[in-house]
Amino acid sequence: MSTIKRRQFLKILATALAAGSLPGFYAARSKANSKIPPEFYDCPMQGDARILHLTDVHGQLLPVYFREPNVNIGIGDAFGRPPHIVGQGLLNQTGLEKNSAEAYAYTYLNFIQAAQTYGKTGGFAHIKTLLNQLREQAGGIEKTLTIDGGDLWQGSATSLWTRGIDMVEASNILGIDVMVGHWEFTYREEEVLSNIALFKGDFIGQNVRIMEDSLFGDEYPALVERFDGRGLFDEDSGHAFQPYVLKEINGARIAVVGQAFPRTGNANPKEFFPDWSFGLREDDMAELVEQIRGDEQPDAVVLLSHNGMDVDIKMAERVPGLNAVFGGHTHDGIPVPIKVKNVAGHECWVTNAGSNGKFIGAMDLDIEGGSIKNLHYKMFPVISDWLEADQEMASFISQMRQTIYDENIVESRRQNTRFNPKWVGKTFETILSEKLAKADRLLYRRGNFMGTWDQVICNALRWEYNSDIALSAGVRWGTTTLEGDWFTMDDVMSQVATTYSETYVIDMTGKQIIEMLEGVADNLFDPDPYLQSGGDMVRVGGLDYTIAPKNGLGKRILDARLDSNELIDPERTYTVSGWATVNRTPDGRLVWEIVRDYVLEKKGPDEILRLSKINHPKVVGMSENPGMADYPGSSS
Repeated sequence: MSTIKRRQFLKILATALAAGSLPGFYAARSKANSKIPPEFYDCPMQGDARILHLTDVHGQLLPVYFREPNVNIGIGDAFGRPPHIVGQGLLNQTGLEKNSAEAYAYTYLNFIQAAQTYGKTGGFAHIKTLLNQLREQAGGIEKTLTIDGGDLWQGSATSLWTRGIDMVEASNILGIDVMVGHWEFTYREEEVLSNIALFKGDFIGQNVRIMEDSLFGDEYPALVERFDGRGLFDEDSGHAFQPYVLKEINGARIAVVGQAFPRTGNANPKEFFPDWSFGLREDDMAELVEQIRGDEQPDAVVLLSHNGMDVDIKMAERVPGLNAVFGGHTHDGIPVPIKVKNVAGHECWVTNAGSNGKFIGAMDLDIEGGSIKNLHYKMFPVISDWLEADQEMASFISQMRQTIYDENIVESRRQNTRFNPKWVGKTFETILSEKLAKADRLLYRRGNFMGTWDQVICNALRWEYNSDIALSAGVRWGTTTLEGDWFTMDDVMSQVATTYSETYVIDMTGKQIIEMLEGVADNLFDPDPYLQSGGDMVRVGGLDYTIAPKNGLGKRILDARLDSNELIDPERTYTVSGWATVNRTPDGRLVWEIVRDYVLEKKGPDEILRLSKINHPKVVGMSENPGMADYPGSSS
């Protein structure tokens, strides 16, 4: 988006904020539902400072349905430890009641019925209302700090088409003080830096560095001028951004250390961030926390992380000096913190606030004599119908969605060459509200293995390319559609909106296909969380396989067959289609165009899209694992 375009968009937003009236799609839900349990959102202050946490919103400004997983397998030390307990097991461990609002929020149990009872979750207008309540109950906004764990700017059509500006402005209205990143870096460097300049809070990350070739190369003076101090925080240390910030909240000095997703350079195209490198950098983290403790004399040091829950737990054990970790990346809704002892014998609380704006975590810090006396934590499901829609935020969202789609829209990494001419001149709202079909079952994604939304995507790819097999990334973002409901273009975009969503078809031997599955399985099920990627198994359409997660590297995939039941031949060549490849830019159409065309052609005369088969892998050796329940594949 050009500078002029950005200024025009910001002018539109300014108009929205002055509007003051509640838009139509919020007006019907402007009053809180009378069925809300008494004191559900009551949270009296129990300390001196309150930290409010949300994470992994993935561009979802409106309320959504989002089903939690029935498969979240824990291996090694993670066995039987949250987040690797699902369904009734999680309710039993946390003491939550079956069929309650909390059971709806934290589990997959009776999801369709519960969704019809409690409605959608999240939505920035409702999040703003709840944040305001929690701030007021703390004694005022000056006694609180609001932090975001990243994956904020990506995951919707509007975030893609505005290059994240809609989410930056929504964050400013929401009052986010500090954030870290992951998918934020999949916009180009100059777009990231422009958004950081628009963001009123602090963008931090101790583990994001300037590449040595950039720092010491011939282009360094030009890089300094281009970054203008925004993506080159410290020439001596090489930090691209502030590694931490020190905030004073109600007299308490709290240091917030930032940790971006360590594997961004492997998981996403490097061409978007040629001057930045990422990594876990545990030793640097430990040195930084020690330095902060010595130089700043804070009352508390907390980590705002996009590591993923298991990595956060290991890091909390190994890095002395952290009081709490506010985590993200793995989308885990954890009702209670995981309390771990670090190598120095001190306790650290590790939390994660789910995804899609579904939860807000609130931690009160009770401080005495320059240190933490006690911590108090509660996580709140954001039940949209139970919260008034904030008028300022609702007006902003409504006006933003009236933005006109035009030839300046950039939909992929191919700058200014990938946009849909059929949509030019239409508003975002008109495009995204197009009804495509009704769901024949619950359409969801979240879980270690195949989701029904993933099956729709894989079926569409096989239809487009007449391929034997289709691959879809094992990402954890993407909203849920209820059985019998219409799904729209907005819903499709919530599954696939990235800056590199071009599609492809290639030839692969059976051996290469098995090796690919083995590699992804090791990223997911390696017992050492530092060697995991934090996502789920690649989704595979047209192929069934058996997997043994507890087996070692190269020994997890035990059987693979085409839908015809024909065994995969290691020497035979198969046609494989897919999307969102990291290392090259394919020539194929954007995946959402393919999904839309497939759905419109394949739905029945009753407007229902029927899925004849779901390629659920067969899972073995997991029958006793509490991270697996009600799974259609065998787990004996």
